[in-house]
Amino acid sequence: MPVRILLTPGQAGDNPQLLPLLDGISVARIGPGRPRCRPETVIADKAYSHPSTRAAMRDRRITFVSPERDDQVARRAAKGSRGGRPPAFDAEVYKQRNVVERCFNRLKQFRDLATRYAKRAAYYQAELTIAAIILWLR
Repeated sequence: MPVRILLTPGQAGDNPQLLPLLDGISVARIGPGRPRCRPETVIADKAYSHPSTRAAMRDRRITFVSPERDDQVARRAAKGSRGGRPPAFDAEVYKQRNVVERCFNRLKQFRDLATRYAKRAAYYQAELTIAAIILWLR
C-alpha cells in the first residue's frame, strides 16, 4: 500500500527525491510513543544506487539494499585496489522489492492515472491521493 506520494516533474530524476520522500513518512506505533519516521530498510532499484544516496542512508542509520550500477562497478574496477570494496547487497531482501512494483501496478489500474488525463499537477496529485485511499479501504 502506498504510504507517501511525492509528485515530481517528468524530466526530474528519481534519486534526488528519495530523501524528501523519506522525510515525509510517519508511521504510528502500535503502543505509546511518537510515530516512526525512520524505516529500518530501504529497498530500491539501480536508479537509486549512487554513492551520495548510500552515504545519506548510512548517516540516517538505514539499511540500504540496491544493486550497484554497471558503470559504478566498472569505475571501481578501473581504480584497482584504490576503488574500495563493493557495497553490501542482500539478494534475499532485494526480492521483496516486488511489493513496490505491485503497488505501482495497482495504481495503474486506475485508467486516469495510467494515461495521465489530468494536465495540472494539483489535479493529478488529487487523483493519486484518491486512488491511494481507495486501495487502503479495499
